[in-house]
Amino acid sequence: MEKIRNEHSKVAPALGNYVRSIRAGDALYVSGCTAAGLPAEDSDDVIVQADATLNRIRLILEAEGAAMSDVVRLVTYVTDMEGFRSRMAEFDVLLERYFQGAYPTSTLVASPGLARSSLLIEIEPTVVL
Repeated sequence: MEKIRNEHSKVAPALGNYVRSIRAGDALYVSGCTAAGLPAEDSDDVIVQADATLNRIRLILEAEGAAMSDVVRLVTYVTDMEGFRSRMAEFDVLLERYFQGAYPTSTLVASPGLARSSLLIEIEPTVVL
């Protein structure tokens, strides 16, 4: 099976030695996305970072000819689970805005840290085209 690798460096520059997305058949695997390099990275508000991250994912998917409704799975990593729990309703509003009811499966994971100490949330989508 052919695998097509894309960097998407204008939308989401990688913070290390990896590729941003790989298309294999009708599946699209996207590396975890954050607000790294965006103004939202400087915010200590997880919802601000989540919004920027979901928008970044949307832009990557559009570049791949996909849409948010094609996402079948999200894995969300947060560095402050207690703080995030108190903001879940706000996160749900973001999910409604980006997915418009076509919600993917979802896993929420507490992480002791992400690639940069300023990052509070990372979201990794899996897409079926």
